[in-house]
Order: sequence, then structure tokens, then C-alpha cells
Amino acid sequence: MITPWAKSKRSGSEGQCVEQRQNGPVRQIRDSKHPDGAVLTISSHAYAELLGAAKSGSLDGLSK
Repeated sequence: MITPWAKSKRSGSEGQCVEQRQNGPVRQIRDSKHPDGAVLTISSHAYAELLGAAKSGSLDGLSK
């Protein structure tokens, strides 16, 4: 089962968003500004870990 692309309800209107969807046993993530661009595909378990790390703040500052 493939679900529709969705972005967080917390996403603002500035266009700096990612979208995600379930595609069978995996999650897919893409840049909402480039819907025809690259798609990151990871296991549902890895996606849950990624969300947990983002919520805990442990990813803050990694791009600096």
C-alpha cells in the first residue's frame, strides 16, 4: 500500500518542508520544493528512529 505524500502539520508557509509517505514496508522522504527530485527510502524502523532523534533535539546543529 502506498499512502499519499504528506508534510507535517507544523510546516510553515515558507516552503522549507519535507514530505513523507508509506510505501509498503518502507518510508519515503522528499523535498516538497522538488517533488520530482530525489527520494530517500528507509525502513519504517529507521524512520521511527529518525523522528525520535528529531523530536529529542539530538539532530539540532548537524548542518552547521
